[in-house]
Amino acid sequence: VQLVESGGGSVQAGGSLRLSCTASSSEYSTKNMGWFRQALGKEREKVAVVYGIGGTTYYADSVKGRFTISQDNAKATVYLQMDSLTPEDTAMYYCVADPSPYTIRFASPRYWGQGTQVTVS
Repeated sequence: VQLVESGGGSVQAGGSLRLSCTASSSEYSTKNMGWFRQALGKEREKVAVVYGIGGTTYYADSVKGRFTISQDNAKATVYLQMDSLTPEDTAMYYCVADPSPYTIRFASPRYWGQGTQVTVS
């Protein structure tokens, strides 16, 4: 399974960006999808997850109320709408997918994209 991200870039504080990630497979292996991020010198952080069954979502406290994750199952695509961005959101953002809702929420997902850089100044 390959995950291809797009939509990163540079934006001023207070601005918005929308990340997209398309999976090469729309089968079971990519039913649960999400986004991680890692800033320079910081630990990797789980940002948001959307579960394939029911569409339930999870957000890190640091992005609640500002980021919205959504999924288009027909297109095997997950989106991350990021609003009210701050410099603290600057990081490499990685799309992830896993057949297990437990793994994607509490462990390291099986599939990772190459990452897309988000820079907020």
